[in-house]
Amino acid sequence: MKIVFTGGGTGGHFYPIIAVAEQVHKELGKQKILGTKLYYFSTSPYDKNALFDNQMDFVYIPAGKLRTYFSIQNFFDLFKTFFGCIVALIQLFRVYPDVVFGKGGYASFPTLIAAIILRIPIVLHESDAAPGRVNSLISRYAVRIALSYPDAVDYFKNKEALAYTGQPVREGLIVPEREGAYEYLKLNPNLKTAVIIGGSQGSEIINNALIDALPELLTKYQVLHQTGSRNFDEVVERTTVLLENNPNKDRYRPMPFFNLITMRYVGGIGDVVVTRAGSTLFEISLWGVPAIVIPFTVSNNDHAKKNAFAYARAGGGIVVEENNLTASIITSQIGKILDDTQHREHMSTQAKLFARKDAAIKIAEVLVALALSHETE
Repeated sequence: MKIVFTGGGTGGHFYPIIAVAEQVHKELGKQKILGTKLYYFSTSPYDKNALFDNQMDFVYIPAGKLRTYFSIQNFFDLFKTFFGCIVALIQLFRVYPDVVFGKGGYASFPTLIAAIILRIPIVLHESDAAPGRVNSLISRYAVRIALSYPDAVDYFKNKEALAYTGQPVREGLIVPEREGAYEYLKLNPNLKTAVIIGGSQGSEIINNALIDALPELLTKYQVLHQTGSRNFDEVVERTTVLLENNPNKDRYRPMPFFNLITMRYVGGIGDVVVTRAGSTLFEISLWGVPAIVIPFTVSNNDHAKKNAFAYARAGGGIVVEENNLTASIITSQIGKILDDTQHREHMSTQAKLFARKDAAIKIAEVLVALALSHETE
């Protein structure tokens, strides 16, 4: 048995794939199926350790982006995508898997086109409340389509293929960890903790608003801040100067990136999380941590705003749009949640109701079942 996974080159696409791969291995163990090979087809391996841990072979497939704005790169990327489709066709024919799991994103397009040509069953997962262009285009050829948001149902025509599963989350993040968290993160257990996550690459807009808000925030709370690797040095330089004579400077803890252990601790001790409207929302909902969601102003099909407001309607978070994001706004919204225990507990309850712990399990079961049926044909 062979299963190919493909998705875009961001953590929001990659780590849900890893979550499903983890459960595929468990399902194979339950059914005592030996000799299965898993592959990851994309433009980059993203996290080589995660691929190695899940026994996934990386296969490079070139792909070009199709930007929603004018760029000369769109012209050249058309040729890159066409070339990627040829490479994907060759590589997919060489592997000839029993099923292909597509997470969406431009990097998945060549592999999914090749799967259509080779008539290999396709299972898609859509993370957003409004689907991206790749999933919208490929959906008519998919035998199953899993959804993270129920709102996405309206965008797909083949309703019989749809299933509202929720978002696959890595097993290590489903249950948060509190014991040892304050020591590991060098934080004070007697203070409420605001966690700032600007996405896997960080966010300059969120970073700038937070930095301006720090002197006031630190008078009452402590702040754990994922800056993004490329922004870390600049943020540390600015905050060192800003907080040089501040008696509460030790209440601020910047980190370039939250690894798996850090994220589990965030779930254990975080009292509020400021985040983008991406995959992190689903981890936060599992933990029951209230969220302040700041969607991108411009995104494909406006999916970031749709995600944010869908989550807010569920009651687990509030939305602050980028053009309203200031130091005073971020301070006041964090304060409203942290200073009102009843409101915070209500948001926590609603977040947990939104969460679906078994998304990766359900998708893995479908992939294995389809792979087995394809093998016997």
